[in-house]
Amino acid sequence: MTPLVRLRGPSWGMPLPTFGPVDPYSGRPRPASLAGSLLVATPRLVDPNFARRVVLVLDHGDQGALGVVLDRPGGVDVADVLPRWAPVVTPPRQFFVGGPVARNAVIGLLRLRPTPPGSGVSGRPDGWRQVVPGDRPVGTVDLDGDPSAFAGCVAGARLFAGYAGWAGGQLEDEVDEGSWFVLPALERDPVSADPEGLWRRVLRREGGSLALAAAFPEDPTRN
Repeated sequence: MTPLVRLRGPSWGMPLPTFGPVDPYSGRPRPASLAGSLLVATPRLVDPNFARRVVLVLDHGDQGALGVVLDRPGGVDVADVLPRWAPVVTPPRQFFVGGPVARNAVIGLLRLRPTPPGSGVSGRPDGWRQVVPGDRPVGTVDLDGDPSAFAGCVAGARLFAGYAGWAGGQLEDEVDEGSWFVLPALERDPVSADPEGLWRRVLRREGGSLALAAAFPEDPTRN
């Protein structure tokens, strides 16, 4: 596993007394691995890197976890840096800020089209590793490959500069402290056409107390 960096800061997980505790798994059993899950920041999390953000966990184990922030466009056009990837990248065709670690490193996510039954074709490019299963699964991709060779099987793509990392046991502690909701990822989430609305959208579709959290004010002292 890639060496990971502790991200905890002095403001991490600061509690807001007006937001009570809720089940971070929304009634689901705690999974053995969080890989493929969404980490949705609770209103308690005020770290500027993650407040009101959604993270897709790419890898999780005893040594730690790694993921990318899905809803933070970075403003740099993919065409200006990796032009051969620009045609398959989902709008907005920018690099997203995947997290505060290794901003000079790029991680690619590729959503695939369904493979026709009986076609005898896997429809999965070399160097692609599944993260979110489904008819149109999402996975990481080797960016050294030639996207034109598999453009016909691509339903969407997104590139991330940097990532979020946790040391062994750190992510579990932050979930237990109330910093994250852990929710299932849908295939469309990593390549959403409205990435900046993803935080509220994911909470609202869960319903119940999590839907109420979507309406929690950014600054409760001004409400």
